[in-house]
Amino acid sequence: MKLRHAAVALLLLGGCATLPPPTPPGAPPAAPSIPGVRYEAEPGRDAATIAALRAAPPPAQPELAPGTTPLGDHNRLAAQGYVRIGRALLHGSEAEARADALRQSQQVGADRVALYAPGTDPAAPREDWLAIYYVRFQLPFGATFRDLRADERATLGAAGGVQIGSVIGGTPAARANLRPGDFVLALDGQPVADRAAFQALLKRHAGHGVTLTIVRNGETLQRVVRLGVMAAAER
Repeated sequence: MKLRHAAVALLLLGGCATLPPPTPPGAPPAAPSIPGVRYEAEPGRDAATIAALRAAPPPAQPELAPGTTPLGDHNRLAAQGYVRIGRALLHGSEAEARADALRQSQQVGADRVALYAPGTDPAAPREDWLAIYYVRFQLPFGATFRDLRADERATLGAAGGVQIGSVIGGTPAARANLRPGDFVLALDGQPVADRAAFQALLKRHAGHGVTLTIVRNGETLQRVVRLGVMAAAER
């Protein structure tokens, strides 16, 4: 548990750790479904937002792979910068479901699709396949972080702070040369109380440059991080 870094930081900063609620019944999709497919967009994942925040143009052939569990796959992909943009229910054989899942992914501009066998979604008809669509977003921060333990605060002589976990390449955190194990004690001179406070500060300064006071191997350093922007739904 002590090494678990708050994955919830990743969508705020790059990826969501908990499964977002499905689109409310009757809500319009962000992109039209292909014939025979019922597609539901995630809240705030309209086509304009996806286009503005995606890390690269949509591929000609999205990656499609069998899913394990929706929540487990979601957390794993979130750690790589992928954001869930929608889901669809599909009919027919596995081959038909795969073909429809790929056609729908091209319709919505997905980078990856996870396909689940009938019965995976308890709220759906048992004969329907489930496809969940992902796009890799530009990460506003790009690293996980966790609260400090009491012994770490004592060693650092700090009342609070966070420790950096994984750092995703090509993100603001990576470009600022943050490393796993770094202790973050302040942002623009403001002490960081804990993970929630650091997350709130990153959100408040999204789209701007900030200076982090870190401790690495006992040495205090300053690192300038130019934070990315977040989707309107996360602001």
